[in-house]
Amino acid sequence: MTSAIPHEETAPDVNSFQVDLRGLVDLLSHHLYSSPRVYVRELLQNAVDAVTARQALDPSAQSAIRLRAADGTVSIEDSGIGLTSDEVHTLLATIGRSSKRGGEHGLESARREFLGQFGIGLLACFVVARRIRVVTRSARTPDALPVEWLASDDGSYTVRVLTDDARPEAGTTVYLEARPGSTEWMEPSRVEALARDFGSLLPYDITFAGADGTERPVTDRPAVWDRTYPTPASRRVALAGHCSNVFGFTPLDTIDLDLPVAGVRGVAYVLPEPTSPAHKAGHRTYLKGMLLTDHASNLLPDWAFFVRAVVDTDSLRPTASRENLYDDETLAAVRDALGGRVRQWLTELAAGDPQRLADFLRVHHLGVKSLARHDAELFELMLPWLPFETSDGNLGLEEFAAAHKEIHFTRTVEEFRQIAPIAAAHGLGVVNAGYTYDAELLTLLPTIRPGLKVTELDAGAVTERLDPVSTTDELALASFLATARTRLDPHGCDVALRAFQPVSVPALFLDDRQARHERDRVTAQENADSLWTDILGSLRGSAPRARLVLNHNNPLIRRIAGLPDVELTGTAVESLYGQALLMSQRPLRPADSTLLNRAFLGLLEWATHANPQENQK
Repeated sequence: MTSAIPHEETAPDVNSFQVDLRGLVDLLSHHLYSSPRVYVRELLQNAVDAVTARQALDPSAQSAIRLRAADGTVSIEDSGIGLTSDEVHTLLATIGRSSKRGGEHGLESARREFLGQFGIGLLACFVVARRIRVVTRSARTPDALPVEWLASDDGSYTVRVLTDDARPEAGTTVYLEARPGSTEWMEPSRVEALARDFGSLLPYDITFAGADGTERPVTDRPAVWDRTYPTPASRRVALAGHCSNVFGFTPLDTIDLDLPVAGVRGVAYVLPEPTSPAHKAGHRTYLKGMLLTDHASNLLPDWAFFVRAVVDTDSLRPTASRENLYDDETLAAVRDALGGRVRQWLTELAAGDPQRLADFLRVHHLGVKSLARHDAELFELMLPWLPFETSDGNLGLEEFAAAHKEIHFTRTVEEFRQIAPIAAAHGLGVVNAGYTYDAELLTLLPTIRPGLKVTELDAGAVTERLDPVSTTDELALASFLATARTRLDPHGCDVALRAFQPVSVPALFLDDRQARHERDRVTAQENADSLWTDILGSLRGSAPRARLVLNHNNPLIRRIAGLPDVELTGTAVESLYGQALLMSQRPLRPADSTLLNRAFLGLLEWATHANPQENQK
């Protein structure tokens, strides 16, 4: 038996990843960045970070940034920290390396002080540029000469040391030369517009010069919500103009969003028109003065869909593309705080300006109802103001509850429309809960108004409120009622006789949720196989059935009750049942459709053959 001879392990070869710059630029332009326009943001960002670093080194140093565009080229010059020759090799030629990167504490410090956090740097500029030239001189090493870094989009670059007069002062200038097909992104008017869009709130003076060489300011500080105005009215006018420029509408009102602890400052504009709660609002968000996105849908709670916000923050984290907010615990806390500020605004309106609150609720009551479902204090505060459709008209629940100690509600608009006139005539308090959130709020009402009874409308409650017919009259119509009940019993419907207003309504179809469930069970049982028929049959309960209430005040009912022909009476009752079903706008079962057709044809047959002698004339 031979023994195994051990092999000596050799050290593994150390290799570096080879990066295809063209492929990486394609990845950035098609998957990371939403548009080539971000190259202007990257230029501004690098310049601002360089100036920030210079200010930390020398607070008395100049802080200026100049952007130029002409003849298919763009350049940006800053009076920032600059780079030495070694730093140029280390930082500009290593993808993912950042001059702001350090240890764990260094990285957190960078997040607080600098805009850029991901070390992508000038790489994004290759989205529009075929060549990038950087001329830089370090402020940390005053004796170091200026350095030039020249890179092409094929991944090659050169570094050379320049003479002292190539850049006498510390700082950096970046030159971009457009790549074929990208010249439109370097047109002076577009570059200036993008610079204003991204950088109007940046903390340093930034100017732009076009082909004519005339310099114009890019920054416009302080932000419109932080400026001093002679009167509150003039501030409202200025904010309304800002909203019109940014979002394209004149706001119904404005809400200051000032959260110093969270490092957030801005304003929310109330939409002048209703909008769907399902619509994701896009909020304009700045990070340390640099525009991050116009579409931050996660900045405010979903219920605050009636506002559009503009905020500047120094505490929230951007995503890798720096085009949205990173959804973490910090953002969740800020979102809750901003929601609290919107809620506070509503509270202040209710307490001090009820007319403005009424104007707001006429447009955005749905948003407030959505919020009130989870906030009993706000619900109680808004109770006098929130509009509900009731049998007494459009009222607040406070006023309606004062008139009715017991409130009934319907879950569908159609059911309410059918019962509302009759309920109003007989003092029955009914609320239409067929709209979004209304049923939830009504079920919560007893928690803030103890002693108030709120129940879903059922057939029995309505029937009890209608005037009973005298015993003598009901006995006289016993035969008619027996015929009616016999005809409608197969359809799961009882018959009752009452006297009610308005007189023009001959019959009223009433049911409740349990009765509808029983009707659906019967329909399913009729269409099921033997196994399911047995199962569904075993589920039959003692739930109340639907009810057809005949109006004794109506002349047609009294004439039908006096018909001598039992068959004709049954056909007429089926017609009343079908008409009442149609008026309630409930879905018709196949059996109901068959009944309607049969009753219509039966009445038509009777009408054409009722008097043969007259038909012969």
